[in-house]
Amino acid sequence: MTTASVQEGTMLTVKKQDGIAEIHLHINKTNSYSLEFYRELNAAIDDIRFDSSIKVAVLMSDTPRFFSAGADINFLKAAEPRFKTQFCLFCNETLDKMARSPQVYIACLEGHTVGGGLEMALGCDLRFMGDQAGKIGLPEVSLGVLAGTGGTQRLARLIGPSRALDMNITGKTISPQEALEIGLVNDVFPQEQTREKVLEYARKIVNSATYAVSNIKLSIMNGIDMPLNVAIRYEGELQNLLFRSEDAKEGLSAFLEKRQPNWKGQ
Repeated sequence: MTTASVQEGTMLTVKKQDGIAEIHLHINKTNSYSLEFYRELNAAIDDIRFDSSIKVAVLMSDTPRFFSAGADINFLKAAEPRFKTQFCLFCNETLDKMARSPQVYIACLEGHTVGGGLEMALGCDLRFMGDQAGKIGLPEVSLGVLAGTGGTQRLARLIGPSRALDMNITGKTISPQEALEIGLVNDVFPQEQTREKVLEYARKIVNSATYAVSNIKLSIMNGIDMPLNVAIRYEGELQNLLFRSEDAKEGLSAFLEKRQPNWKGQ
């Protein structure tokens, strides 16, 4: 076991141990955020990107009943339009860093996940939810706006344009089981076991061929925005890196020798 480190922030805390970074949200009773929170999240993501010991990052809430209710409405109402536009841009740039980072990002959803809270979860690579976590959805249309930190775009790419359109124009929220059925979340766990199940999943990744995992993630997340022929070439370049790696040599040897591989992450 490695020594744990804790980085305390005003609105979030990062705990690192054994290859996993836990990002704990504790903004307020609904985890409704403003620019200051996203500055902290952006700094946390930057720190994790440069920490080669971290293989998985898990976003979770320390606030009962809520993962996040999204942007603070009073904050948005008081801000002038240009500021709000730049705020949404900064949020999207921050979330996009998660997709472009080698670490796998997981959203652990133990409470209501709506509006910008869902958009934050959509910025992660994987989403797991408790069966009693509450509602999940994008109700921004009820405010006369759209889900502007990736809610229309990331959701459409995840569950398809027709389902994404329905959720966005009706503003409906759905249950964890419904979210699982349409592919919005990867799995639903018994509520009291959710956090441990997510961390168990994270530990499995950490104990696997992490160099391959990182390249698989980058191949998918970067390649999805490329034309297929270009993406296939990109995939080949990443595979070429893996073929030259120590883990590939170890994996092939372990398979032929019928033993468990000793992964080094390189």
